[in-house]
Amino acid sequence: MTDLGAAGRADGMWQAARLVQISTLTPRIKSLVLALQRPFTFRAGQHVDLRLTAPDGYQARRSYSIASAPSSSGLIELAIERLDDGEVSPFFHDVAAVGDSIELRGPLGGHFVWGPEEGGPLLLIGGGSGVVPLMAMLRHRRDAQADVPSVLLLSSRTLAETLYRDELLAMEAAAPGFTLRLAVTRGAPERPVDYGRRLDLAMLKAVVALLPAPPRQVFICGTNGLVSAAADGVVAAGLAAETMRTERYGG
Repeated sequence: MTDLGAAGRADGMWQAARLVQISTLTPRIKSLVLALQRPFTFRAGQHVDLRLTAPDGYQARRSYSIASAPSSSGLIELAIERLDDGEVSPFFHDVAAVGDSIELRGPLGGHFVWGPEEGGPLLLIGGGSGVVPLMAMLRHRRDAQADVPSVLLLSSRTLAETLYRDELLAMEAAAPGFTLRLAVTRGAPERPVDYGRRLDLAMLKAVVALLPAPPRQVFICGTNGLVSAAADGVVAAGLAAETMRTERYGG
């Protein structure tokens, strides 16, 4: 995710974090769980910087949203999508192993954050790996046993590429007041309530109508194209632009 600047930085110092778990979430996304040498308090929606240093001293740095809820004690989960031409993600997919020491700093970012104390209703819109900071918010909502009315509209190319799909479906079944809608752009949905097309105005109006009142906050995260389309659609659906917070990744 893009570095949001100095605002919200609790710790700009680098630390060594130990990689304690690697798992495959989708064909192109892996989950990495890191144990922090210096545990920090963070807000749902914040991110960290990872830094790799080559033997010749060359450094590559990328920002990744934290998927964990703030209640995670000394551990943070990142979901890293493989970019074939990337400098950082291929390392974590092909080289990194449990036990490795990874340079990390954070938490970073103070704009794209949410906590149950802020209330709702809450509308979350994500595309692909853009669901990661939204997942942190929903996990935080669950762990805090908050009853904030919330809807997540998650777009992905296929069901197999829908990040955290099983956990989200289980969360919807178990967490009162949370509704999930999936939109797959290459294939047909399995559930009749989901969509088999790209985000559009009719879809956005339908998910807004699932909330008991207009959302107090709208969080949108994904590629430039998805964020622009979703933001325009939210305004066209009659919601106030000042309720929106957006985060973009990619070119």
